[in-house]
Amino acid sequence: MAGERVITQVNLNEYFRDALNEALARQSLEPEEDTVFYVVNLLSHFVRSEHLFADTEDGPALQPLVEMYTAAAAATSVDERARLLRRLGDVALLISGVFSDSLNRKLVDVDYYIAMGGSAYGYLSDLVRDSLRGQALGGIFTELSLKFAGFVDVLGEVSEKANLTSSSDVMRLYEVWLRTGSQRAANRLRRLGIEPVRGALHQH
Repeated sequence: MAGERVITQVNLNEYFRDALNEALARQSLEPEEDTVFYVVNLLSHFVRSEHLFADTEDGPALQPLVEMYTAAAAATSVDERARLLRRLGDVALLISGVFSDSLNRKLVDVDYYIAMGGSAYGYLSDLVRDSLRGQALGGIFTELSLKFAGFVDVLGEVSEKANLTSSSDVMRLYEVWLRTGSQRAANRLRRLGIEPVRGALHQH
């Protein structure tokens, strides 16, 4: 094993931090350091698929966001509601940012995940504001709520650099731009010689 690089959790966090900061700079998104730290840890945590998928009778599966929201609304304690809203926001951010291609031709698309995730972080920020721990995390959740679509673009770039996804499908890029107004998708389309115009594909 001599000479082989062992990928540790520390290495993983450093990799995602560097990739995230590069993407943030390219896309002119300037979040607080605490928010960047949160997203780096989020990426490192969900690298392990068991953290993302729930065990079901049919095997590992992604719990629908609406089920997460229903469970959060029905929670009998503030702590449980906060935990469920946080997972909803985290999963929505990860799927819409890193795995948006997996939503192609599904009943719900990336705009739904952005709306649900942004709302979940917004509710969560209000919910935890009065607690001591919440005072530290509240600003992070507020920023993630307000800049959710921007972070989706940033994570999309990070995932492509890490070869986690492929956005070479021009129609898919155009669909994402139509649904979300993503500047990143628009810029990628322009690099492919396509000017994004609502209603039709226009090639140079």
